[in-house]
Amino acid sequence: MRYELYYWPHIQGRGEYVRLTLEEGDADYVDVARLPEAEGGGRPAVARVLQDATNKHPPFAPPLLKAGKTVVSHTANILQFLGPRLGLVPKADAARTYAHGLQLTMTDFVREAHDVHHPIANSLYYEDQKTEALRRSGHFRNERLTKFTNYFETVITRSGGQYLLGKSLSYVDLSMFQVMASLNYAFPKAMAGLRDKLPRLNALHDKVAARPRIARYIASPARLPFSTHDLMRLYPELDG
Repeated sequence: MRYELYYWPHIQGRGEYVRLTLEEGDADYVDVARLPEAEGGGRPAVARVLQDATNKHPPFAPPLLKAGKTVVSHTANILQFLGPRLGLVPKADAARTYAHGLQLTMTDFVREAHDVHHPIANSLYYEDQKTEALRRSGHFRNERLTKFTNYFETVITRSGGQYLLGKSLSYVDLSMFQVMASLNYAFPKAMAGLRDKLPRLNALHDKVAARPRIARYIASPARLPFSTHDLMRLYPELDG
């Protein structure tokens, strides 16, 4: 099956979690919005799927994945859908449910990290809420960042292996790589201060980055750089 991914073409964003899974799973897919508008791509391609009046199950927002006639929305839901199809989750129902729970927890984590620089409203510029962001950043670095990273460090410790689910790589490991990479970009000082406390998470990041398909993808133009338009953004004043 050839998959179609629909996500905004100018950032990694939530679509990057799906891209990493498609790349590691060696899936046949097209990143539709990255195509020229003349070829049916660009931001209008995403808008067309969102505004399709014939869809009886309209999605709320991208990323969206088309698999034949099926349209799947929400990052965690897409990964739950792709995991079994690409061999990136165990077969046991209990393990798949646990993996989905981990992915949902990462969704919460990413949202809290995003809200550091946009604590009031997404529709406002960072400069319009900078005072609130500075206050929020201290709480995030001192409380929530530690709480989430300590949790995932414990997950690997108790898994009995080097990955979140044990001895085999799954889609949640690919997502954890993206979370760690994003945090290292947006909060370099805070993450450096936690490095010695997170040996398993840092090792997981490096293992995923070194996997042949992921390493090839990271080195390609398809892997966009981090930026101050993305989910996690580098504003030095928010890093303490």
